[in-house]
Amino acid sequence: MTRRQAESPAPQVLVIAGPTGIGKTALTRRLGALLPIEVVNADSRQVYRRMDIGTAMPTPQDQAVCPHHLFAVREPDQPLTLAEFQVQAVACIHDIMERRKVPVLAGGTPLYLRSVTENLQIPEVEPMPALRKELETKLVRLGPAPLYDRLRSLDPDTARATDPSNGRRIIRALEIFVATGQSKVALEGRRPPLWRLLQIGLTCPRPTLHARIDARVDAMMDSGLLAETDNLLAAGYDPGLPALSALGYRQLIQFRQGCGSLTEAVDAIKTSTHRYVRHQYTWFRRMGGIRWYDTSKVGLDGVARDIHTDFAVARPAETPDAA
Repeated sequence: MTRRQAESPAPQVLVIAGPTGIGKTALTRRLGALLPIEVVNADSRQVYRRMDIGTAMPTPQDQAVCPHHLFAVREPDQPLTLAEFQVQAVACIHDIMERRKVPVLAGGTPLYLRSVTENLQIPEVEPMPALRKELETKLVRLGPAPLYDRLRSLDPDTARATDPSNGRRIIRALEIFVATGQSKVALEGRRPPLWRLLQIGLTCPRPTLHARIDARVDAMMDSGLLAETDNLLAAGYDPGLPALSALGYRQLIQFRQGCGSLTEAVDAIKTSTHRYVRHQYTWFRRMGGIRWYDTSKVGLDGVARDIHTDFAVARPAETPDAA
């Protein structure tokens, strides 16, 4: 990592970004022993209840270290829009600061992170029920690829900024374009940040991360991910819900629908997660302003000590190397 020479004032809000399985929750545990932190979720899947295993929800032991906010706040059939998330996350951070604690916005959903760190102006376009139903039906039947192709033909700028596997985001972008005739990217504007931010990114060599992801998927299966998926279906939740398109659930639902073996489903979870990590890194590089730590070299204890120093005294800002 390289350092800029200019001194930065002490930060007010800590942001922890990084791909799936890199150790963001483990870092917050370590920070809880050093700073009076409260964690605000920035993972689009961890907002849902009944999905603890597949979303790697912080455990009760994790949450006992410090208060956690915006975790398990919605049922699987109650999506949290980006605009709703932004409003609630900003309110949480303001409240935490008023109580003289350190807010930690942590997660792996880049758009959730950007909505707060870049103070995005999110288009206020009401959902279009008829169009949404049509698009969601196609998503369930055909997957996200045809919808992404449609978005790319109508709004290439937004398509370039959208994860091709995220059907819900693709549908929303199509809604906005049909309703306004304008690009979602053009309508979204950055505004001055609300606070001084310290943005930390966790990374490690890709083969190491892939091996860690594979081991985590195996651990999730051993912990009952298939039973958790079965319970969601038994509770009557539609397999086409955006929440159930999450990695792990989607592949196991397909297995329950007769598509392949369980071993093939588990392998598909692993390869799909590797692919998702690649998309996450693409987004993180676009965000900028993140100080990256290679955890295979520094270790989470070293990262935590470095962050503690940042919040104790002002120190030079850093420019990340490419992840």
